[in-house]
Amino acid sequence: MAKRKRTITKNKMEKLIKEGRGQGTGEEYRPWLLIQDVPSLGRATRLKGIKTNRQHEFLSDIERDYFYFLEYSDNVLDIREQFPLLPVEETLLIAKESGIKHPVDPKTNDPVVMTTDFLVTTNINGKCIDVARTIKCQDDLMNKRVLEKFEIERRYWEKQGVDWGIVTEKEINKTLAQNISYVHTYYNIDEIDSLKSIASNHIRDLVLEYMKRLIDTKVSIREISSEFDNDLFLEKGTGIALFKHLIIRKAVEINLYEGLDVNKIININILRNGFYEELNIS
Repeated sequence: MAKRKRTITKNKMEKLIKEGRGQGTGEEYRPWLLIQDVPSLGRATRLKGIKTNRQHEFLSDIERDYFYFLEYSDNVLDIREQFPLLPVEETLLIAKESGIKHPVDPKTNDPVVMTTDFLVTTNINGKCIDVARTIKCQDDLMNKRVLEKFEIERRYWEKQGVDWGIVTEKEINKTLAQNISYVHTYYNIDEIDSLKSIASNHIRDLVLEYMKRLIDTKVSIREISSEFDNDLFLEKGTGIALFKHLIIRKAVEINLYEGLDVNKIININILRNGFYEELNIS
């Protein structure tokens, strides 16, 4: 579903810049727009990032789903959402040269800061390369005004030497996004409630034992997990939590393009040997 972005007046713009909005990288980055700044037509979402260790702000379901894709990618190093195209004088000049009306505040007629939904730092053949991606529903691409603003955005990033592109819901696999969302919060094993009272060395033993039970299994993940919980006198649901942890940590490889159903037998293609020894448990 499309989102509607609230315009930013000149005074508000200066205030946000002083606050550090749109600046920094990794954990220190602050989005130009926060959920409370924007009346969204979609469902706004806040999520704790694995790669950045900070709260991310998404203004639509499509943005959130694309974020899950970026989180799971081995090539992505940093994710900066709601990234501002500053200074505003740059987009004003591009608009003038292109014969396109620059977005303005409808009340004050002041130019507003344009944003790109994602600025993503990637590792390509050992080099850190930024790419800019705008997220939009495919139907909105039929709107002339939308395309005009995209042209300003495209030219801005071209001048920066940054690859820019549009991502629609057609390029985001819904099943993949849903599966990653299912396991995303289980990345840190020491945050699993049922394991918090267990000693670190015992947790490593539990992970090893659970991984052994996954090899060449002929029963469902739920059956494996329930038996695991019962055999080791663990709180119900611990095995399922470990399964999710192993997926998001890529210790096991399954087909995430198919619906993830723990009530079925799941083909586990790869077990990363020695993973339990890599666990960083305080």
